[in-house]
Amino acid sequence: MMLACQLFVSVVRNSRTLSRHVTTWSPVGAAFNAQQRKVDLFQKNVGLFGVPGLSTPAGFEVAQQRALRETEQLVETACNNPPGALTVETFDQLSDSLCKVADLADFVKVGHPDPAFRDAAEKACINIGTVVERLNTNVELCRSLKNLLDNKEVLDSLDPDTRRVAELFMFDFEISGIHLDESKRGKAVSLNVNLLDLNNEFLNGTHLPNRIEKTALPEHIRHCFSIDGNSIQIGGLHADSPDELVREAAYKIFLFPNSSLLLCLDDLLTCRNELAKLVGYESFAHRALNGTMAKTPVCFCFAETVMKFLELLTDKLSDRTAKDFNLMRDMKMKMNSRSTELMPWDHSYFSSAVRAERYKIDPSLYSPYFSLGACMEGLNMLFSQLLGVSFQNEQPMAGEVWSEEVRKLAVVHETEGLLGYIYCDFFRRPDKPHQDCHFTIQGGRLKEDGKYQHPVVVLMLSLPPPTRSTPTLLNPGMMENLFHEMGHAMHSMLGRTRYQHVTGTRCSTDFAEVPSILMEFFATDYRVVNQFARHYQTGQPLPKSMVSRLCESKRICGAADTQLQVFYAALDQVYHGKPQNRSTTDILKKMQEKFYGLPYVPNTAWQLRFSHLIGYGAKYYSYLMSRAIASMVWRQCFQKDPFNRHASELPYH
Repeated sequence: MMLACQLFVSVVRNSRTLSRHVTTWSPVGAAFNAQQRKVDLFQKNVGLFGVPGLSTPAGFEVAQQRALRETEQLVETACNNPPGALTVETFDQLSDSLCKVADLADFVKVGHPDPAFRDAAEKACINIGTVVERLNTNVELCRSLKNLLDNKEVLDSLDPDTRRVAELFMFDFEISGIHLDESKRGKAVSLNVNLLDLNNEFLNGTHLPNRIEKTALPEHIRHCFSIDGNSIQIGGLHADSPDELVREAAYKIFLFPNSSLLLCLDDLLTCRNELAKLVGYESFAHRALNGTMAKTPVCFCFAETVMKFLELLTDKLSDRTAKDFNLMRDMKMKMNSRSTELMPWDHSYFSSAVRAERYKIDPSLYSPYFSLGACMEGLNMLFSQLLGVSFQNEQPMAGEVWSEEVRKLAVVHETEGLLGYIYCDFFRRPDKPHQDCHFTIQGGRLKEDGKYQHPVVVLMLSLPPPTRSTPTLLNPGMMENLFHEMGHAMHSMLGRTRYQHVTGTRCSTDFAEVPSILMEFFATDYRVVNQFARHYQTGQPLPKSMVSRLCESKRICGAADTQLQVFYAALDQVYHGKPQNRSTTDILKKMQEKFYGLPYVPNTAWQLRFSHLIGYGAKYYSYLMSRAIASMVWRQCFQKDPFNRHASELPYH
């Protein structure tokens, strides 16, 4: 089976580099540089993502019941048929049936503007999740798979993909406690179900704003925040604000400890540890790392060695990190700040200021060249040249999308045709989380009738919407992040496998960020940026000197930025290691002192905004590993020529 990073270098073939600067937008560029055409109100409501039953919140209950009926039939088939390839195919159908409801609901519970839809989706997630945990401790179902894996003759008859998927399903049984007695298996299910609730509670809490009395802030900075009557609502760090007092106030208020959420995090970590110990692991980190690249001797060996890796990386970065922080301190003094001490709320702002001064970069001068339409054209041209893949804008049907601002893209290959769909939920709206992420709605797989089930994904960003006169304009950081998230989407489109259990981003967490981080290298290469960055009014290209300065500026303060990621990864490992008998805030303070270098701020609890503790629990280090792998792929395959389709002829190891 082919994974996306391999496809970046193995799908590509000969092509010459295209370079065009025109004064009109392509259909894709035009679609994202204009307000969305209104849906015909007289059309029939086709339901969310074209699922007929999901025209109302009640449709989630119908979808659940249908999935449960299919589950019963498929379990019976798996248990009663003789071991063979059909066993694995049945397991994959079972996984697909449940994932179609759970994955869709996982997005709707955070992305839909209607609270009724969100509530129905959250209930569906918990209900389907409960069924999954029970299936993972179903002895008879496990036995049907074990009979296959223990039968050498049958096993030898399977193709490598089928055998690997069978092993992965067995791994799910093993880490869920299938080897335990009935009483302990029941306990494992109970803990997993409890974790579903705790995960939801914590994840929801990480995005909630904090409120403070309006009179608590100086009058001259109140307008920088959302005012609601006599209260001010702060829903982010405002890390790029030029006003130091705004940054400080946002940091201290947004990160002020929430006692109920602190308790939730304590319960979550305790529950994870109890589950790991129950099923035979030393800690949750040991359980999480079993089955990742970090387990293998070639890379690392379990949790202790991950921490050694982070400590070694800190040592290697220490001199450069100190130099970066000194540059930021000097810049802070030069700008006549109220205080000369470098604080956590200063990192993002002054690292950008250092880059801006050294390379004469003013983000506001770049934004007119990075309209959303221009950036989407750039992605379209890049994928067309590298992979023979293009975007086609499609008008959604009534009820298909949850907001009229959502764009729908069909992803089409030049010879294979339709690959899948990307729903682009790019613009801010009330109650929408301020996070940039990728959601799988439907995984790809080869269906029983020989047709391919096309993947469907959502990309969610928080960009300002276009107006009648001005398209959405991105600063360089936003542009780079768009490329990153589109890397996830293309991973889902290109990682076409026979089984949905391993399709696209359903891979080792260590590898999941490689394609997206690889896209960051393209976003900061002047030869790529030069192809699409053009003024939204005049069509003039971004001057080459500005492109070069922007790309070169990425090298400044890189060590400090990496060290911040090391701190996050170390904190994640300690939280999921052996219980510390200390508060999560005390652990945070110690890890920040050891792995970051900027002081802990009293009465703050950054860990309560660490949403990656849910999806990346004990695996946040994978961002660092993925960056190393992506860097290697870039250097070996694309550094000389980012449009090189000959890269497919190079061996990939």
